Amino acid sequence: MTAVRLEPLPPEHTPELKPLFDSFRRTLGFVPNSALTMQRKPKLLQAFVALQAALWEPDSKVDRGLKRLIAHVAARVAGCRYCQAHTASGALHFGVDDAKLAAIGNFRTSPLFTPAERAALELAFAASAIPNGATDAMFGDLRRYWDEEQITEIMGVIAAMGFVTRWNDSLATPIEDEALMVGETHLAAAGWQAGKHRR
Repeated sequence: MTAVRLEPLPPEHTPELKPLFDSFRRTLGFVPNSALTMQRKPKLLQAFVALQAALWEPDSKVDRGLKRLIAHVAARVAGCRYCQAHTASGALHFGVDDAKLAAIGNFRTSPLFTPAERAALELAFAASAIPNGATDAMFGDLRRYWDEEQITEIMGVIAAMGFVTRWNDSLATPIEDEALMVGETHLAAAGWQAGKHRR
C-alpha cells in the first residue's frame, strides 16, 4: 500500500473555495482528490481552475471530446494512471464512444481517427515524452488541418497535462470511485490498473 503523501482535505477545510468545489460537483458529480489536495494553497487551485475553464469552455474551437483524447494520450505517455482514468471519463462525458476510446492506443492506424485527429494526437504523444519529441514536421502537419487558435488550444491541453500528471503521479493521488470505475471498465483491457492510486 502506498503511503499518504498529501492527504486530500475535506471541501469544508477552505470555505472560500466552496464555489469552485460546487462547480466540480456540477460538472463531474464529485470533487476530485487532486483539487482537495491542492486547496492547501487556494491561489494555486484558483489559478488551476481558471486554466481548466479556458481549456474546456463550451465554445472551444477544437471538439472537447478530441481534447480529452489528446489529454488521455498525454497522460498515457506520462504514465499517470489517475489522469488516464480522469481523461477517459471526460472523453466519454464529451461524447467519445467506447470503441474510439478503446482504440486510442492505435490512433495512428485505426480507421476511427481522421488525419486531423491523428496529427493532434501525434503531437500529444511526442510533446509529452521526455525528452520532448515535438518536431517542425509535426507542426507542419497540424497546420494542414488546424488554424493557429486551434493549435494553441491543442498545445494548451498538452501543457496543462504536464502539470496534472506530475502532480497526481508524484502524490499518488487517491483515485475516486467514479474514475476507478471508468478505468476498470474502459482501460483495464489495455493493461490499466489503479496501482498506487488505489486506497
